[in-house]
Amino acid sequence: MGVSGSLYRFVLLLHILTVVVAFGSLVTNAAYARLARERGGAEGVAINEANASVTKRVAQSSFYAVAVLGILLVVLSDGAIGFEEPWISLSFLLYIAAAVVLVAVLIPTQRRINALTAGRSGGDQEGARPRLDKKLAAFSGIFNLIFVAILVLMIFKPGA
Repeated sequence: MGVSGSLYRFVLLLHILTVVVAFGSLVTNAAYARLARERGGAEGVAINEANASVTKRVAQSSFYAVAVLGILLVVLSDGAIGFEEPWISLSFLLYIAAAVVLVAVLIPTQRRINALTAGRSGGDQEGARPRLDKKLAAFSGIFNLIFVAILVLMIFKPGA
């Protein structure tokens, strides 16, 4: 089998496709949040809800598939690629960091913004939206930088 085998190449294709779908969808979150804020009203609510739906139904599932397929690629490489290689180990560590940012910060913040925009949040929310927008923008930037770092590792394979 190995890295030149058909199964390996097919899984590599799936891995790349899931990266494009997952990260392609997720790197635009802050831009959509800003657009929704600028548009406001029912249009802003619709943009936020559509973005949240794509994040939950498409991007998040694809994001998890990226790791599963990456692990499968290492296994299918028949020793040509190992988990002990620095570029693989660092990529997994960065992926875990990205997952934490996604699950612990980006998705909950997006949910809170959607609730505020749709008027579903209770209590006094004066000033909450700008704070949440800044948080989403900052952590989206962190998420995007992690993604770029992983891409650099995957392309240049330091230590290989």
